[in-house]
Amino acid sequence: MSNAFRDLLRKVGSGPHTSEDLTRSEAAAATRMMLLQEATPAQIGAFMIAHRIKRPTGVELAGMLDAYDELGPSLSPIAARYRPLVMGIPYDGRSRTAPLSPITALLLTAVGCPVVMHGGRRMPTKEGLPLIEIWQGLGLDWTGLSLPQVQQVFEQTQLGFLYLPQQFPLAEQLVPYREQIGKRPPFATLELFWCPYRGESLIVSGFVHPPTEEMARTAFGLRGTRLFVTVKGLEGSCDLPRERTCIVGLSQSDSSLPMQRLLLHPRDYGFAGTDEPLGSASKLIDAMQALLQGQDSSLAAAAIWNGGFYLWQCGHAADLATGLGQAKALIASGQAAQKLTEVAAAIAQAQRSTQVAYSAVE
Repeated sequence: MSNAFRDLLRKVGSGPHTSEDLTRSEAAAATRMMLLQEATPAQIGAFMIAHRIKRPTGVELAGMLDAYDELGPSLSPIAARYRPLVMGIPYDGRSRTAPLSPITALLLTAVGCPVVMHGGRRMPTKEGLPLIEIWQGLGLDWTGLSLPQVQQVFEQTQLGFLYLPQQFPLAEQLVPYREQIGKRPPFATLELFWCPYRGESLIVSGFVHPPTEEMARTAFGLRGTRLFVTVKGLEGSCDLPRERTCIVGLSQSDSSLPMQRLLLHPRDYGFAGTDEPLGSASKLIDAMQALLQGQDSSLAAAAIWNGGFYLWQCGHAADLATGLGQAKALIASGQAAQKLTEVAAAIAQAQRSTQVAYSAVE
């Protein structure tokens, strides 16, 4: 048992009237002890549920992110036309609406804007469709790649995906606690803000509840993160809805100023409609493949709406209207499909190069 961890647990778990918030350094220490299993399973589970009941603060999340930076993986900077866009999407996946972020990533990388994504397997408590299964359905299997291999693919194609069980096993070993406590712990919020890229980037964090956005702003401010976007997206993702007004927060160069608020009405751009429901994973993949091949797809309007927005935010398009036109052209011209083929070839090459290296050693 860790006595040091017990003292931190006592602070957050003393009840609604006497519990205390952790300092940034205390939150970093607690996270570090959980990741390294210096705390016992009983202590870890108790901390997760107590911290959820207390509710994390932006200061605490800044400390937790410090520990992730210290112990977790990260991709090295690459030369690119635009700063990389890092997407913070809930690891527990989607259960009601069709996810579009893989298509968005292909559109962005097709024009030279790097994209970093991260996530894990099917995860409690939601057990929704995760990003990794969508990529596998599209022919990209990131699950067996080492961090150097992901870096190689990222450098060649400007698309990188960090798979938690493979690249960050310290965090993966905390996943079973989610099922055991039956609730999403603050780590689920942390994942929305984590940036596993060492250079300057634009972090996009999805959220559902307004307090999450304020926590993001506090945590980013303490950590000196200048560029970030918050999106009240579908099921907490970075996907813009079409059924309602899109609520977006943009950071400003002066962190003391409030975020710039964008209220985007899909009808103003001709994209109002019903958000595509999520059926089976196979039907989703078929719809994505049809879209990429220029065939009729129920995902077309949502893909253009999201692609156009992010082409604008990454700096490729001067405004949203221009970005929408560019997204439509990238799909119609086959450039997004070509990027998918390019990434698949890069993954295969990375796997072959490692096999050759092993054979040479033997």
